[in-house]
Amino acid sequence: MIMDIHSHTFFSKCGRDHPDKTIQAAIDGGVEIFGISDHNHGIAERKREYYKYICGFKEKYAGKIKLLCGLELATIHNLWLRDDEDVSFYDYCLIEHIDWPDSIVGNSFPEYAKRAGCKNVGIAHTDLFALAERFGQPAYDFFSRLAENNIFWEMNVNYDSIHGYNEHQYVKNFVASEEQQDIIRRSGVKISVGFDGHRVEDYDPSRVIKMCKFLEEKKIEMPFGDLNL
Repeated sequence: MIMDIHSHTFFSKCGRDHPDKTIQAAIDGGVEIFGISDHNHGIAERKREYYKYICGFKEKYAGKIKLLCGLELATIHNLWLRDDEDVSFYDYCLIEHIDWPDSIVGNSFPEYAKRAGCKNVGIAHTDLFALAERFGQPAYDFFSRLAENNIFWEMNVNYDSIHGYNEHQYVKNFVASEEQQDIIRRSGVKISVGFDGHRVEDYDPSRVIKMCKFLEEKKIEMPFGDLNL
């Protein structure tokens, strides 16, 4: 299964491209499951409109790719969800910033995931092994807590101009560490893959494919494995 469920369009302030362009790039790159997950604060009050709009592409590209409509949820001051906002109808949500000092979530991410209400919730581009250590929790216990709450962890394989062509060190650490991989397998937590694309000309699906094949080789389960491809 080749998945990329972290992608941005012109709905994100840092994004630019029309969904057609990002979806076609994923199809051309051999991606089977593609998720568009713009920032909640960029979409603002248009969340239902956005969801219906993105879901409209599911039928358009049926038979070519499985498309999901997600949302990236900020958890820092002035960017988080309002109490009256409902996002439970999205296919999934990605939570970010939980390792930032001013995050409103921090170690209470299971409660925040329940507040989001989506069936599928993940943690985006975060070194969770380092975070477990900061919270003083054994890594196995920390990841078991994720699995018990049906929260997946993202391997963010981004490498683009928007992020200064920097690779995430936590991803490199994970690939190199049999110990970390064993903890993930034993805990039962699932791992997603996302390029976190913001410019279609920067998109490199080979990085996505490489990580997905690595996870399959290591027998690490990915979310959305029940989709009929």
